[in-house]
Amino acid sequence: MYVPKEIFFTKGVGVHKDRLASFELALRKAGIEKCNLVYVSSIFPPECKQITRSAGLRKLAPGAITFCVMARNDTNEPNRLVSSAIGLALPSASEEYGYLSEHHAYGETEKKTGEYAEDLAATMLATTLGIEFDVNAAWSEREQTYKASGKIIKTKNICQSAEGDKNGLWTTTIAVAMFL
Repeated sequence: MYVPKEIFFTKGVGVHKDRLASFELALRKAGIEKCNLVYVSSIFPPECKQITRSAGLRKLAPGAITFCVMARNDTNEPNRLVSSAIGLALPSASEEYGYLSEHHAYGETEKKTGEYAEDLAATMLATTLGIEFDVNAAWSEREQTYKASGKIIKTKNICQSAEGDKNGLWTTTIAVAMFL
């Protein structure tokens, strides 16, 4: 059984006439193009340590099978706003698991997409921990409820947004949580 011990977050944007090449360029901007990426679901392992992007990138080996949670979006429509975000919610007890979420959107600002992803992760964790909250309340209100419970210690997000290339080239955004 493999349980990741470390995680880092990265993001990127790529622009190219070919959709796949645009994705490849986004992977390069994120620094993870040399890995064979395997998408996994949204559990942040207990006792997993967050490390910096630069420290994580140094640990990657070309061709390595690397697990990740990825949000990805693309467009070839000129000026269309695209965004991709990963949200994170951690419990106060490090021996418990947390949640990651991915969200991708059209027409949303980077701030809105990022907060939505963060809200998703926090809401999943809150329901697991039995925290009562108003599902119709704004994210800022629920965030205070979650943190006031003492059961959720930290939430955050990483988001990449971009406007579609003005000449109709493929524009791809990615946000990624990389497990090591």
